[in-house]
Amino acid sequence: MKIFAIAQNYSAHKQEMGDGDRKPDNPVIFLKADSSLLKNRKPFFLPDDLGRIDYETELVVRICRLGKSVPVRFAHRYYDAVTCGIDFTARDLQARLKSEGLPWDLSKGFDGAAAIGEWVPLDQVGDVQQISFHLDINGHTVQTGHTSDMIFPVDELISYISQYFTLRTGDLLFTGTPAGIGPVHIDDHLDGFIGEKQVLSFNVK
Repeated sequence: MKIFAIAQNYSAHKQEMGDGDRKPDNPVIFLKADSSLLKNRKPFFLPDDLGRIDYETELVVRICRLGKSVPVRFAHRYYDAVTCGIDFTARDLQARLKSEGLPWDLSKGFDGAAAIGEWVPLDQVGDVQQISFHLDINGHTVQTGHTSDMIFPVDELISYISQYFTLRTGDLLFTGTPAGIGPVHIDDHLDGFIGEKQVLSFNVK
C-alpha cells in the first residue's frame, strides 16, 4: 500500500504558509510510510522529540483498481470512497529540513502521521469536487474545507500520480489541506467530518 499526499493544493493554505498564491505548474507530491497509517479510532501518541505537531485536515481518496498512466477523463474509475484524514506534520522539524535544503519526509512520515476515518462510498457523497469537510478539536471547529477550492482536482491528481507510480487497490491519496492548520496537544480529542457525517474520532495521548 502506498500513501500519496499533496502539498499546497489550496491557495489559502499556500498563503498562510507564506508561499504566495501562484498556481504551481504541477501538483507537489510526497509519500508517507505505510507505518504512518492510523485508523480504527486508535489514539495518536504525540512524539516527545519532534517539537510542534500540526494537524492538517484533508479529504482522503481510496484507490480501487490497478492503473498506470490514467487519462484524466477515466480517473474517476480508479477510486470508490472518501474519508476525512489528518496529515500530521512535525512543523519544527519540517522548517529545519527546508532551511537546510533537505527532503522533509521525516516530518510527514513518522508513525501515526496519517490518520484516516471510516470510508464513505462515492455514491453517498456525489460529486467529489463538491464535498465539504471539517475538523473539531474538543468540540470546537478549527478547520473547514471544500473540495471545490482545490487547485488540482482529484481526477487530475490521480492522472498525474499514475504517470510515475502504478496505482494499486488500497492505495490512499491525501488531497491537500485548506487554511487553518494548527498544533495538537496531549488530551485533545479530534473529530473529522465529511459534510455533517462524523467519520473520524480519536484522542491525542
